[in-house]
Amino acid sequence: QVQLVESGGGLVQPGGSLRLSCAVSSITFSLYTMGWYRQAPGKQRELVASITSGGSSNYADSVKGRFTISRDNAKATVDLQMNSLKPEDTAVYYCNARILGPGAWGQGTQVTVSS
Repeated sequence: QVQLVESGGGLVQPGGSLRLSCAVSSITFSLYTMGWYRQAPGKQRELVASITSGGSSNYADSVKGRFTISRDNAKATVDLQMNSLKPEDTAVYYCNARILGPGAWGQGTQVTVSS
């Protein structure tokens, strides 16, 4: 059974940084496209960033230049470095692993950007 466990969320002031990490087990990690999604209260879940098995990355326009996604196939982890955080980045952040279809999800980690 696929397991994805996120960590690294918390409370940070505007302009600050956080690094999220997702540890994945029970799959051939290197074959999967990995993604970070977020869901704010009252809003739909949205893609923040993704990285393919070949290392190509994609970002939502709202986070380009501020967030960086990376993966370590040897450790089966995917990280999201978030800089210059804004209050509108406040959400529950979810890790996703997929080849086709919706894939598997982690339980989520809360990120709150507030002074």
